[in-house]
Amino acid sequence: MRGILLLFCVSLFAYSCSTLGLGSKQAVKSGKAPTKVKPYDKIIGKEAVSSSGLFDVHQVGDKYYFEIPDSILNREILVVTRFIKTPAGAGNYGGEEIGDKTIVLEKGPQNKIFLRISTLVSAADENDAIAQAVNNSSVTPILEAFEIKAVNEDKQSSLIEVTSFVNSDNSLLALSPAQKNAYKLTSLEKDKSFIKEINSFPINTEIRTVKTYKSKSVSKKDKRALPAAALSGVVTLELNNSFILLPKEPMKKRIYDPRVGYFASSYLEYGDDQQQVNQNIYIHRWRLEPRDEDRAKWEKGELVTPKKPIVFYLDPATPKKWRPYLIKGINDWQEAFEQAGFKDAIIGKEWPENDPSMSLEDSRFSVLRYFASSAKNAYGPNITDPRSGEILESHIGWYHNVMTLVHNWYMIQAGAVDERARKMRFDTDLMGELIRFVCAHEVGHTLGLRHNMAASHATPVEKLRDENWLKKYGHSSSIMDYARFNYVAQPEDSIAPEYLRPRIGDYDRWAIQWGYSGFAETYSETEEKELLNAMVTDSIRGNQRLWFGGEGRDFDPRSQSEDLGDHAVIASNYGIMNLQRIVPYLTQWTKERQSDDYTNLDLIYKDLIKQYDNYLFHVVKNIGGIYVTPKTMGEEGEVYLPVPKSVQKEALVFLDNHIFHEPDWLLPNDILNNIQSPRSKEAVTRSMESVMLNLLGGSRLSRMTFITERYRDIDTYRPEEYLDDLHFLVWGEMNVFYQANTYRRKLQKAYVDNLIALYKPKKAKGAISGILSKLSEDFTSNTDVRSLALDQLIQLQGEIKGTIPVITHRMTKAHLRYLEKEIEEVIGEVWETDDFIPPYNPDISIKSNGKN
Repeated sequence: MRGILLLFCVSLFAYSCSTLGLGSKQAVKSGKAPTKVKPYDKIIGKEAVSSSGLFDVHQVGDKYYFEIPDSILNREILVVTRFIKTPAGAGNYGGEEIGDKTIVLEKGPQNKIFLRISTLVSAADENDAIAQAVNNSSVTPILEAFEIKAVNEDKQSSLIEVTSFVNSDNSLLALSPAQKNAYKLTSLEKDKSFIKEINSFPINTEIRTVKTYKSKSVSKKDKRALPAAALSGVVTLELNNSFILLPKEPMKKRIYDPRVGYFASSYLEYGDDQQQVNQNIYIHRWRLEPRDEDRAKWEKGELVTPKKPIVFYLDPATPKKWRPYLIKGINDWQEAFEQAGFKDAIIGKEWPENDPSMSLEDSRFSVLRYFASSAKNAYGPNITDPRSGEILESHIGWYHNVMTLVHNWYMIQAGAVDERARKMRFDTDLMGELIRFVCAHEVGHTLGLRHNMAASHATPVEKLRDENWLKKYGHSSSIMDYARFNYVAQPEDSIAPEYLRPRIGDYDRWAIQWGYSGFAETYSETEEKELLNAMVTDSIRGNQRLWFGGEGRDFDPRSQSEDLGDHAVIASNYGIMNLQRIVPYLTQWTKERQSDDYTNLDLIYKDLIKQYDNYLFHVVKNIGGIYVTPKTMGEEGEVYLPVPKSVQKEALVFLDNHIFHEPDWLLPNDILNNIQSPRSKEAVTRSMESVMLNLLGGSRLSRMTFITERYRDIDTYRPEEYLDDLHFLVWGEMNVFYQANTYRRKLQKAYVDNLIALYKPKKAKGAISGILSKLSEDFTSNTDVRSLALDQLIQLQGEIKGTIPVITHRMTKAHLRYLEKEIEEVIGEVWETDDFIPPYNPDISIKSNGKN
């Protein structure tokens, strides 16, 4: 295979080891005498405390020396910095990553060893002429120059002192400027900072330091200030730096395909035969290889044990009662790897007790770190070789209070069908299974998998009520979706509880097969790419459950977090039906003792409102939505298609039923009178205002205008038709007998405020002022959106003027006069008659059964 010249290895060509040894010609040319090198045994004597490994580390008194073998000069070394201990209130915990960089050590002039920070930006085949241009295009920065103190001729190594460098506030081993700014730290207090210990292992060297920083002047009242900073003016951190020798031969890259959800890295690739520069994008994955004696079996598709399995250890701080479930969550991925040809490819283990050779910060070990934190979270990162995407290790972050998160999700989403969910403290078995699913999800990230927010869309909504279907497929095709629990299942469906939770699905097994299955070693990356492309095309064509729909960051309503099923309106209706069932019992379910206050009820009610909001916004995303289906040139169909008009109209009807009219069932007095001050704004009102803000957002309407222009051969939902329909749902009931209740008046005020913001963004107020109005201004500038907004305001102004004289309900008349004045201040006096003007009356299909 032809060699590749990587720009981050440019230091290989900056100096030649044959000319830059001791007393080199360049040192003579510089006019400066080389640093005097002492005999090795004059520095490293019998009193030295030594540790052998990647670097032989020697402690002599209060000085530390690294012995750098010539064999690792110009080799890439990954440096990972993590917290060991953090100050109270920092929001970070021991084991969390601060950052990582790749370095190269090389011999420089005047008996120096340079430490360069490597950057992988460009690459070229070393046999191509353009490789020289790539090499000459830039130079990697030299972070530190170490004097060679002695040379060990027997080991062919150079001795450097690292004490001051390790203790300094440098970008490699300490916090970045942004991190220090977040903590409000300034300069390093050197007299309060020290090296705690340095240990070396075969492929890595581990440094533990204590660093104390002076803090910016803060007040105890500053909620963002660390308590230590407010009390003492300084902040102390304990850090770990792992120096990991990257493989001499990088793992073979697997080329990225946007139709399969893997994390990826990239660099620019140059070649003599190119007519344009290529971007080489490759996925993150572990180096899973069969043992040499099993390779032939593996290539034939037989199950084999990998040469080096993926092992995750549990932090010994993990409560013992949860350890079996976390290990199950790790081992659940074994079935996925079997589809790629490996058995026992991933293993969860408890941390060995009383083993001094192992450290939680040692980069040879992947660990689930357990944090004593009130944060409701967990995450699954990975550390990769930047040259190949090889995942080297991972430290999963597990926050103790994630149990509160899954408890509340399960009570609200499954409480209507699983009686075990109807209390504040779940049985160990139930909580253990909930923990297991969260663990499996985070482990998926450590294997290289991204979120697949479209996986739940592969399941027809009605199948979510079919136990036989759920037993076979689960409620989502991927555990990497945010498809928490089966909120669609109704009590009469009698679904067993084990079919309400997520599990490893079809997509997960297939994605692991795509990323980790093997090919003959003779295949090039390009040949593999073609085979993998065919694998994706053929697989997805025959099974939509294998579709990767992205992470919900575009305008595709099929790809959303927290949703279920292939029809948002139907699924959300089922979800709301279950919420209506559980609201009357919330006070009972959240009571633990007679002495309890209403804190539990308050928390659960707020989370229930969030779930209700999820259902609303799952539907909202269909309006002005665009289906995005990545394809290659060899596939049929279009990548971008608008959501059908009928689906968008149905979404509006749903919103009229569930948020344009006050949802009384969400506002029971026995709850609100115990958790909510009369002065506070009701959560349902905030939900309504958020929906209206989205429906009349400049981005949505500009997108609908663009869709109408682009897809002229399709009956699209034109923005003027959409605005007319929305107008009718908000104002269609206005006549001589019109009486608007308090909630309806708030809805109409929100409608007018948002229309004004569309027409003149600088007039926006309330929730749409500031940055949101600027966004609206950017989206609607030089479009028809502002014209349509003005048209709607003029029409509404006329309707209000024509209705006020015949209205008898005092509060409704005051309300309309207020809105009339609001509109007039923006657009002026347009109508000069008090005659009644009938409102727009759209196609009867848009009418809803909502009640005022």
